[in-house]
Formats: sequence, C-alpha cells, structure tokens
Amino acid sequence: MSPFRSACAGRRLLAGIALAAAGLGAAQAQSPEAARLHLRSLAATCANCHGTDGHAVPGESMVHLAGLGKGYIVEQLTAFRDGKRPATVMHQLSKGYTDAQIDALAGYFAAQQPK
Repeated sequence: MSPFRSACAGRRLLAGIALAAAGLGAAQAQSPEAARLHLRSLAATCANCHGTDGHAVPGESMVHLAGLGKGYIVEQLTAFRDGKRPATVMHQLSKGYTDAQIDALAGYFAAQQPK
C-alpha cells in the first residue's frame, strides 16, 4: 500500500471513530421529550398483553402493571429474563431487555395510576 493510501485510510478510520463517538454522546444527551417518547415506545411493547399504560384488558388474566412497585417489577422482569420464573411468553420477551431498559420500564409502570 502506498504511503498516501495508508494516510488516507488512517484519516478515514479516525473520522469514523469520531463520528461514532459523537453519535454516542448525542444518544446519551436526549432532550426530555425524546427520552419520554423513547420510554413510551419501549413500554408499548408491553401493551398487547398488559394494556396501554399498564392497564390490562378487564376480564383477562393479565397482570395490571400500573402502580406496582418499581422494585417488584424489576425483580419479576429480571427473573423472567434469567429463566428463574416460569412463563409462556415473558421469558422470551424479557431476554431482549438490558438492565437499564428493565429499570426504565419498571419506573414507567410504577408511576402509572392504577384503576
């Protein structure tokens, strides 16, 4: 490889690293509205079974998540994810959540008003 090509490749690599680092900073510094929408989007994955805002469909056997304690929700989601609590679907769904996402979901549903 010529010295010119090597220098260009090095610059492109550095530029790519700088862009990636800038993107990470931007993702971490979300506006409050963007953070709220991200959390609502994450919580929407629970809506089919547990209802909008954690209010399950009346008459169904699904748990109402609204107003449950944050610690309890974290404990249950983590147990599903780690295979320590039996489930039909929850163990599969919860495997996709990070600890931070579980904490965010638990905080969101704990803050909802129960009916």
